[in-house]
Amino acid sequence: MRILQVAAAILIAGSLSGATAAESLRADHPIIGTWKITSPDGSCYEIYRFRANGTTSVNSADEVTESEVEISDQPSPKGFYKWVDKIVRDNGKKDCSGHMSEIGHVATNYIRFHEFGERFVICDKEDLNACIGPFVRMKE
Repeated sequence: MRILQVAAAILIAGSLSGATAAESLRADHPIIGTWKITSPDGSCYEIYRFRANGTTSVNSADEVTESEVEISDQPSPKGFYKWVDKIVRDNGKKDCSGHMSEIGHVATNYIRFHEFGERFVICDKEDLNACIGPFVRMKE
């Protein structure tokens, strides 16, 4: 569960004030699809579904959230995609770390893909020293 608690800390640390609106992603954007991250002890996992219409759903333990996202079209010179996520719906239940997400919460983080595109990490800045993962692509 520690990795998922670190994820929550990174998302909170990356918080912004203000709003974001769903922005469509190009059809071949590498983030589109379903991704899974599992806690180190295997007791809990989260499923992230990134859609081309600029929305995401996350299942974490009993919690289900929906977000509007903006993800850069191309990576930065350092190889990171900027991800701005605004939670727009939550079922009011607890996630893997025992917390509930707040509707309206906006966070900015950075995604770095493994060279083959089947895994990524989420970082609080364009630096691999403060990241969680791996998130692994699920076959659909």
